[in-house]
Amino acid sequence: MSTAIYSHPDCLKHEMGDWHPEAPDRLRAIEDQLILARLDGLIEQRSAPLAETAAVLRNHTPGALALVRDNVPAAGDYYPLDGDTILCHDSYQAALRAAGAAVAATDAVIAGELDNAFCAVRPPGHHATPTSPMGFCLFNNVAIAARHALEVHGLERVAIVDFDVHNGNGTVDAFRHDPRVLMAGLFQHPFYPYCDPEPVSATNVNMPVPALADGDTVRKLVQDYWLPAMHAHRPQMIFVSAGFDGHREDDMGGIGLVESDYAWITRQLMEVARQHARGRIVSCLEGGYALSALGRSVVAHLKALAELE
Repeated sequence: MSTAIYSHPDCLKHEMGDWHPEAPDRLRAIEDQLILARLDGLIEQRSAPLAETAAVLRNHTPGALALVRDNVPAAGDYYPLDGDTILCHDSYQAALRAAGAAVAATDAVIAGELDNAFCAVRPPGHHATPTSPMGFCLFNNVAIAARHALEVHGLERVAIVDFDVHNGNGTVDAFRHDPRVLMAGLFQHPFYPYCDPEPVSATNVNMPVPALADGDTVRKLVQDYWLPAMHAHRPQMIFVSAGFDGHREDDMGGIGLVESDYAWITRQLMEVARQHARGRIVSCLEGGYALSALGRSVVAHLKALAELE
């Protein structure tokens, strides 16, 4: 498979204080594990461009964009958007790089330059609603990319898969009434952001799981709910909100996944993509805060995407 990683040094510059778990060291941990696994020389590395304002505005209101753009503080200062979503001087630039990575990866995959891509970016995105940043997230990178595929490239159906331990409420809000988009997810419940689960439908199989759910539970959910819905929807492209905070070593959540579970999920998605989407997948980093587990899980995800194991 032809796989690329999109990232940019600007994504390291966004920081919300030494206490904050969504920290630049997350990307450094991923890079360290790529080197240890000897993947850094096997998978193409591409630089993320800045997203154009028009791309962000396909998913977010002008007010949501302005909340980030117009509140960037002076160097060394912080501006809290909420209790755990904070701007520093470089946050807007980093957010545009994160969204730009997702858009550029979408362009490259649809053009046939790549089979799939992983965006090693931050800030993450799946809690950002069309009208507001929240939950560590400024702009919803996956939703922006999906809108780009639908509205710029003219795709008729896409799927968004979210295996972060937290509900991707911002993505659900963005596409709740859009029959072109299948939302397939799992999330620990009850847990942040404390949303009631949406009813299961033809375009929503975003499934709650209890704390202490393990890999067997999650694999059965994928087989019983995600895969039938995805085959029925026949997506022309798959987008992944790749959160790794469901790892059993990550105390941000309480789900017991391990690297082999993330690799297995990725292989299932690749099979659906082969059947319906010409293999096209774009994956974007969401959560994952236990640094070693995060890096190892991303390696497992990338090995599966690149068919290196």
